[in-house]
Amino acid sequence: MLHGSVPTRFLVALAAVVTAAIGYPRLARGTETVACGGERHAFLLVDVSKHSMALCESGKPANTFRVRLGKHGVGKSREGDGKTPLGWYGLSDSIRSASYGRFIPIGYPTAEQRRLGYTGGAVGVHGPDRRLRWMGALVNVFDTTDGCIGLATDDEMAKVARWVHDRRATAILIR
Repeated sequence: MLHGSVPTRFLVALAAVVTAAIGYPRLARGTETVACGGERHAFLLVDVSKHSMALCESGKPANTFRVRLGKHGVGKSREGDGKTPLGWYGLSDSIRSASYGRFIPIGYPTAEQRRLGYTGGAVGVHGPDRRLRWMGALVNVFDTTDGCIGLATDDEMAKVARWVHDRRATAILIR
């Protein structure tokens, strides 16, 4: 004990283990049915109510993943609000990130949203924070991003980045 204070890393790990022990449902891999219909050949679909992201290809999910969202919910409209944006956005190829391993930029805000006064940027799909990747799937127990879509492991992020690149997926729907 450090004179009455408990290290933050220990508290985070303890909370995650206790939550996992009682069966917190967001730890399970995303296997539920996902509606990937639409005109687009390949895109990412984030269902914020299920905390899931599907890799949609030709109207069907090729794979699904559990995700964490903005620490203050959804409906981003301004920089620093801690919310994940909703709607259709463009995607770019993944880039290296010192903080998250890989990062796929999302085109938030759109030109129309900027016209309406939305602010912000640097929103994307990314892997776990480098300081917390030792937690594995437990990273996604709580919504902790500043507005991004977070995956729990580097392996999951690599699969998504590879799929986006290989399928030339250029869009994400967050709903």
